[in-house]
Amino acid sequence: MQFVTSTEALASSTTDCLIIGTFEGKKPGPELTELDQLSDGLLGKVLKSGDFSGETAQTLLLSAPAGLACQRLLLVGCGKKKELDARAWRKISEATAKALLATRATKALTNLHSLPLEGQDTAWMASQLIEAIGQASYRFDKLKSKGKADKPPALKRLAFLVADQEQESQLKPALSQAEAINQGMKLCKDLANLPGNVCTPSYLADQAEALGEEFKTIKTSVLDEKAMEKLGMGALLSVSRGSREPAKLIVMEYNGLKKGAAKGKPIVLVGKGLTFDAGGISLKPAAAMDEMKYDMCGGASVFGVMRAIAAMKLPLQVVGVVPSSENLPDGAANKPGDIVTTMSGQTVEILNTDAEGRLILCDALTYSQRFEPEEVIDIATLTGACIVALGNHAAGLLGNDQALCDGLLAAAEASGDRAWQLPLWPEYDEQLKSPFADMANIGGREAGTITAASFLARYTREMRWAHLDIAGTAWKGGSEKGATGRPVPLLTRYLIQRAGK
Repeated sequence: MQFVTSTEALASSTTDCLIIGTFEGKKPGPELTELDQLSDGLLGKVLKSGDFSGETAQTLLLSAPAGLACQRLLLVGCGKKKELDARAWRKISEATAKALLATRATKALTNLHSLPLEGQDTAWMASQLIEAIGQASYRFDKLKSKGKADKPPALKRLAFLVADQEQESQLKPALSQAEAINQGMKLCKDLANLPGNVCTPSYLADQAEALGEEFKTIKTSVLDEKAMEKLGMGALLSVSRGSREPAKLIVMEYNGLKKGAAKGKPIVLVGKGLTFDAGGISLKPAAAMDEMKYDMCGGASVFGVMRAIAAMKLPLQVVGVVPSSENLPDGAANKPGDIVTTMSGQTVEILNTDAEGRLILCDALTYSQRFEPEEVIDIATLTGACIVALGNHAAGLLGNDQALCDGLLAAAEASGDRAWQLPLWPEYDEQLKSPFADMANIGGREAGTITAASFLARYTREMRWAHLDIAGTAWKGGSEKGATGRPVPLLTRYLIQRAGK
């Protein structure tokens, strides 16, 4: 799908679908005056009829409007002018995307992004609309038999109206960035939606190799179990022992600096890549266990971010580290009460084998120290407690560096991919005490999200570190079952900010 700018006149545009926003009222606003006159008062009649009032996210499609050159006119309600804010704009973008993609229009033209929105510019507004179209147009049907695939959207090209060359120069970079984020989210969702018998740790490793072949700025390396054993990754390998699928440690190094530029300290992203989590000996309930294929969404988001920043050619150094395994019950699997030695040399008493994400992450975090990172951000579907605390609206954010956390919160607000910071006080660390090892892998029922982060904090004391618990935001269940692609927008927006772009 192409996203471009255009200077053509709305009234004379022969586009398949002309998309116009209007505020609430019984008469056409200034933005509709010319179109209303050319259509012999059609828009005024529509508003007077009551079929379309202009309330927020309301849409009305008019076919072959008399007096206009377009084949379709899509009216989009923007509510009361004084009440238009970022939240309302996202609702408007989502409604516009659904209404547009429901047509068979192959090309469209819009001026929606030119509406006055305090605190945001046209570039941000256009970006949000593009991301909404990416979400609405996503299909995962590659495993359906021939002839059963969902009908793809007809839309091939969306043009954004610009007034002059200056506005065009401001808008174009935003369009390409938004499209790159869409592609990153698509990769994240594609990987996450694959079943566990297809998307294994080895499959993920192959996809990382393919990403390195597609983008020359990405260098991929994969550590097998033998290499991890030499490094002393006892925690990660203890999780994979219950599976016939060998664990992999996937490393993707992106260098977007100009040739000859001095190397700096990279930003490291560590994503949990549990391709299926049955809980191990601490077996999960059968209900909705199929959704445990989504326990690798943290790793999938790292793949998505790496693709997005490579497509944007961001002038940064970023390393993506994805520890990948399965967690299944077996005679060789971890048992409650087992004690393992991590790569850092610290020992862990495993009280619950279903708290395995932190076991693979702790070794990956220790491994990340070799890159001498500027900062490390880990992303994981780590705790059900995060869903209890924040629902499905926001990721949980914790860390040992407030400036890093503030940067992520700002990116979350800008992208609409929300996060909420939780405390990481020393008092919570007390819950991890073990009489037999340096720590236990769980801290009891209370503050489960925080104690999980407290566990990881023991492996990041020498680094600027933040942790995103995406258990509530990475996928949806029920009739809308599927990966969301989050937190690719949040992380990509953060890296754009870091790159000064």
